[in-house]
Amino acid sequence: MSSVLRGVALAVLMYTGVDHALARSSAAPSICSDVSRGLFDVCRDVTKNRALLRIAEFRTPFLLVSSLPGGLGSNDVGLDRGQSGNVREVEFRRAGPRVLLVQLNSRYIASANDAAERASAVDAFAESVLWSGEVVADPGASDKSVIVDFSTFILSDVHGMSARLEQSKQGKYAVDAERSAVLLDQARSFPDNTELEALVTLKGTGDGEFVQQVAVDPTTLSLRQHLSLVRLPGDGFQPRRYHPASGGFSSGVIDFSQPLAASLDVRMQPRFRLEKIDPTSALSPVRKPIVFYLDAGTPEPVRSALLEGANWWKGAFEDAGYKDAFRVELLPPDVDPMDIRYNVILWTHRATRGWSYGSALIDPRSGEIIKGVVNLGSQRVRQDILIAEALLAPYGKADAATLSKQAEAMALARLRQLAAHEVGHSLGFAHNFAGSRAGNGSVMDYPHPLLRLDEHDNVALDQAYGAGIGPWDRFLVKHAYAAFSAENEQSGLAALRRDAAAVGLDYVSDADARAPGSAHPDALLWDTGKNTLSTFDTILAVRHKALQGFSKGVLPPDRQLGELEARLVPIYLLHRYQTEAVARLLGGASYKYGLAADTRAGAATVPATQQYAALQRLVSTLSAEQLALPTSVVDLMTPPGNEYLRTPEFFATRSAPLFDAISAAEAAAAQTCQFLFEPSRLNRLAWQHARDAAQPGIGELLNQVFVGTWRRTLAPSANNATNVGADVVQIAANWTMLDGLLAAVDGAQLHADVDAQVRLELQRWQLWLTQNPGTAPFAASRKQAAVLIARYLDDPKSVKLRPLPTIPPGAPI
Repeated sequence: MSSVLRGVALAVLMYTGVDHALARSSAAPSICSDVSRGLFDVCRDVTKNRALLRIAEFRTPFLLVSSLPGGLGSNDVGLDRGQSGNVREVEFRRAGPRVLLVQLNSRYIASANDAAERASAVDAFAESVLWSGEVVADPGASDKSVIVDFSTFILSDVHGMSARLEQSKQGKYAVDAERSAVLLDQARSFPDNTELEALVTLKGTGDGEFVQQVAVDPTTLSLRQHLSLVRLPGDGFQPRRYHPASGGFSSGVIDFSQPLAASLDVRMQPRFRLEKIDPTSALSPVRKPIVFYLDAGTPEPVRSALLEGANWWKGAFEDAGYKDAFRVELLPPDVDPMDIRYNVILWTHRATRGWSYGSALIDPRSGEIIKGVVNLGSQRVRQDILIAEALLAPYGKADAATLSKQAEAMALARLRQLAAHEVGHSLGFAHNFAGSRAGNGSVMDYPHPLLRLDEHDNVALDQAYGAGIGPWDRFLVKHAYAAFSAENEQSGLAALRRDAAAVGLDYVSDADARAPGSAHPDALLWDTGKNTLSTFDTILAVRHKALQGFSKGVLPPDRQLGELEARLVPIYLLHRYQTEAVARLLGGASYKYGLAADTRAGAATVPATQQYAALQRLVSTLSAEQLALPTSVVDLMTPPGNEYLRTPEFFATRSAPLFDAISAAEAAAAQTCQFLFEPSRLNRLAWQHARDAAQPGIGELLNQVFVGTWRRTLAPSANNATNVGADVVQIAANWTMLDGLLAAVDGAQLHADVDAQVRLELQRWQLWLTQNPGTAPFAASRKQAAVLIARYLDDPKSVKLRPLPTIPPGAPI
């Protein structure tokens, strides 16, 4: 028998279900000596490092998901351990001697019963062939299955690692096949999923800052890539129509079969499948509960905090009518966290602190969540402890142990909330940045620690973070998961939304909260309370107290002295998020998400009194009284020790290696100016003033800013032993403000009339500065500012504008 015929005969033994041990007993070596049977039978060919796939059905869609069991370790690049890719609907197709893996264009469909109408939508939009491979063995006759060597696909960059590296400016990379290998011991198949893995080596230039930071050889990056081939979920799942006020994510299609007056954009709310054992019971056990597994590599006391916080969702599911429907437990040692069957919470290490995230892998046809994945950055908790210690300065005090425990308790409280937050995303829920406006209203908000001064005028952390989920979170679970009869679902969901609105639960998410010029006064990241203005005053009081008490005691005794500056940063900029919240009042307007049938249209302008109060507070942050550091703090600042470097967590310095108090003041001033002069805010102010003269306009804004900066002359008492270099600090803030305003004009985003008003005010500034040079140390800067304004207004191209100073990172906290 020829070698070719012998190989075919052995393949037939496999296809017909003969035990693979029998195949191994043949005198000839078998390509199928080690088979894992399941959705796709996988033959592990160790001799050639191949994963052979048995394909029994063609043109049968299934889902494909990539993930990274081994990551890069860089927050800035984002190729994290445990990261999941997009869910793709794919199918195998036979093309003579070859097999194609085709990604279906499931975004554009026609859902009509008519086959021709459905086909017209399929034909109108391009599909993508992801892979092509030759048939290794084909028994023919009545057996329609074939064997293909799937290794080349497993070894390709399915996850898009090279594209991500290029996007983050780390250079061009490509797969090096010679240094990549299929990990056959990870190739397993189960009835509804097949799991495959490879060590993929990317070869590149290696000249990117972030790859040089984390890689042992930045020209050679070897990462583990996992692929899950997943059977489409079975019948019985009931998609739930997405509503803009639901608080959930949306998953949808463009459906050309919709009635002519209906939207083609058809969206569903992603959710797990939950089936009551007793549908008639108000509280029933479920056939398959939602279980998340926490990474066993998570250390204590973090592990206990994460388990506790993530399990807060249990009660919400009971409120929604499901008994024992949700739980979080430790990942068993024999479970692969990349296996599509398991929802996981991963403790993810990176070289620097970074964001955590929760994701839901969704069946694109229905919105059913097939897996939840949470990645928690391990360094965030250390940043929380750093902030708490910088506020309390515990070291060296008689009660140091007690204060250190308070710092750790605050950080662990934040971790509980973070675990609940990211699991919430994996359950299908979006951010609600209005959640904290009612106290502990939602874990889906970004919470700033609620700081205060106690009765002894000391910084208190005991109420920094709330415990448990809030009323908005209970609404989220009911709206996404509560069971309704088909005829009552829409009315039942509408009742839930009305009840939530009646008790004051508001909802504003990412699209209205992230940009510096966002308008909604409640769309606030890291906000600290319902009353924006009074909370701003509280934060400034806490900041003042913490700066006055800032000492070597903020730093553990075994840490190098250069870290003092890194601990000063979050205290000096403690008001950064509340400053943004105050800016939202200026030119702000509130509005609701909803449908034409159930929600009031329009946007309500923030009252003029609040806008003027906001403007006054924003201007105050540009004053030397807020920006000048106490002498006691400046005198502490020490350059990093030998073998240590300044990092992005430090202030920029033009006085290297020394701490630069002027650069620190410029960073704080820039924090305000990036919001104050954001073009969309200025455009809104002008329009609101045109409609209502009681509202502040461009003239009022710029006049107050000018009076609060360049026109100020500090009293002699401002420069004293506790307020270093107040006059020089004020001049630095003045220049930062002027640079920020000129950048807004130069950006060409202002309406023509707004641009004209700003230029007119700049002309007035130029005239005043020329006529009022003052005395030293203000005279030189006033004269030069007048020259700069005149030159820019006369010929903008002749002036090289300075960018706003670098602001050290704040988030995530």
